[in-house]
Amino acid sequence: MTNPPNTFLNKTLVWLLALCLGLRFVSLALYPLMDTTEARYGEMARIMFETGNWVTPMFDYHIPFWGKPPLFTWLSSLGFSIFGVSEFAARLPHLLVGIGIVLLIYQFARDAFHSKTLGLCAAAVLASTVSFILLSGAVMTDTALTFSISLSMISFWQAWHGKYKIWGYLFFVGLALGMLSKGPLAIVLVGISLTLWLLPNGRWKRLWQRLPWGYGSVLFIIIALPWYLIAEHRTPGFLNYFIIGEHIKRFIVSGWQGDLYGSAHERTRGTIWLYAFIAMLPWSPLLIWQWLRHFKEHRDVEQSEHGMTSFLLLWMLAPMLLFSFSGNILASYVMPALPAMALLLTRLHQQRPLPYRLYQIGFVTPLLLIGLVSALHFQWVRVKSENDLLTQWQAQPEAQQSDLFYLHKRPFSGQFYSAGRAKERSADIHSWLPNQHNTFFIVQAHKDYVDYPYWSCQERGQSTTETLLFCQP
Repeated sequence: MTNPPNTFLNKTLVWLLALCLGLRFVSLALYPLMDTTEARYGEMARIMFETGNWVTPMFDYHIPFWGKPPLFTWLSSLGFSIFGVSEFAARLPHLLVGIGIVLLIYQFARDAFHSKTLGLCAAAVLASTVSFILLSGAVMTDTALTFSISLSMISFWQAWHGKYKIWGYLFFVGLALGMLSKGPLAIVLVGISLTLWLLPNGRWKRLWQRLPWGYGSVLFIIIALPWYLIAEHRTPGFLNYFIIGEHIKRFIVSGWQGDLYGSAHERTRGTIWLYAFIAMLPWSPLLIWQWLRHFKEHRDVEQSEHGMTSFLLLWMLAPMLLFSFSGNILASYVMPALPAMALLLTRLHQQRPLPYRLYQIGFVTPLLLIGLVSALHFQWVRVKSENDLLTQWQAQPEAQQSDLFYLHKRPFSGQFYSAGRAKERSADIHSWLPNQHNTFFIVQAHKDYVDYPYWSCQERGQSTTETLLFCQP
């Protein structure tokens, strides 16, 4: 069944799509990079841009970051090279990748469901999913991973149904980009979805005929393998940590503590399902309702449209199935499921339409976005970033000639907004103060106030939790 075009629904969907993407674009420069994830990845990209080392993301100037492949840093570093170092430049390339996902979903839904309206529906649902629009404009790895998986899954479906030859090759391009965005996880997630879909009805017997395995594999190797070999050559030990630690021990070792770059995100196993419900808001209740209606009518999920409904369902469920077995998770791990969620909801609407006005629920998302960005911009809530304090530091006449220290721990945003000048200093001041000869600024928490013997220190700035001191002999 194909829904006829509906003027009211089309206008609603276009407005929803434009509002979500337009507001997210405007918001990119309105709040600082915040600790820890965005500031950490933003600083890695800044170091890459500054040093010209486009091979290995660096945790600090002399510490390689083995936790992720480089695509996320390439994106932000490219933004810095065009626009200069800023929040806008760091985030814009990631938002453009997010828009690329929306366009992919629109094109696929329009062609698969034979309706421009349903194409707009899938695109608008995706763009107005709260977690998608927030993560798409953030300096993180998940947007590039989601694009890669979406490209592979859509290309597989098109190649399976005998569309243009290029789709078969794009399947392997998507896998290769996934290897550069988050590593083997991309192949695992695509593999889970396709394996579960191919097993019934003997579909797997036709698999070798539907994809260009020979040339496609060569294309995959040409795109993905060189960086891995060069990275291991530059910093030996990378492959062991990244492949064995991040992709095997993380899943089979309970409470894995092998993360070199911070504490593991330990959660109760199965928490990913709660994260999924929240991440898919405001559409998750509607999706559940439509799915219940679908089964109430005893529809055959497997046979409908050659298994399209089951294909979308398994694509959506793959991240949750995988991360149910891991306690080291983040809410952002659900992101690769969101394009499939939008397509599945649209597919269910095609089979049994809901009142068009129900889709106005999506306008909750731009309202939430306005509220959240306003709260961060005007600091109605505590902003976990050193931007404000370091703006005060930059205004000091002695800033360029003096050292800048953080007592105890230097936040990533402290390094980013000081352009790499901020250094850590121990609370044991006797271990470093006798050897300090240059004037210095030091940031310390209000609760950890320390005196510096033989130095005259003045307060030059403060935030809600920290004080900026200027010290001279």
